[in-house]
Amino acid sequence: MPIHEYAAVTTGCPHCEAHFDVLQKLAETPLTQCPRCGAAVRRVICAPNVAAGNSHLLKEGHAEKHGFTQYRRASKGVYEKAYGKGPRYISDK
Repeated sequence: MPIHEYAAVTTGCPHCEAHFDVLQKLAETPLTQCPRCGAAVRRVICAPNVAAGNSHLLKEGHAEKHGFTQYRRASKGVYEKAYGKGPRYISDK
């Protein structure tokens, strides 16, 4: 079920003037009144919150286990190995 954001149309209580969230089914009709004060409210279109999975794939241990090496910039033209196989430093000099 998605979470819908609502806001007061004109004036209302601090709850609806500051926007509030309601967990509703898509098939439910949108709210027209604030549940606390009865003021007129409208649904606000906002960006969805998306929880992306597989964040563990970006961890150093996972990448190193699969044979990747990462270097981080230590100074201008010098890179230091963060993890993986290879030389400890790489330089463009």
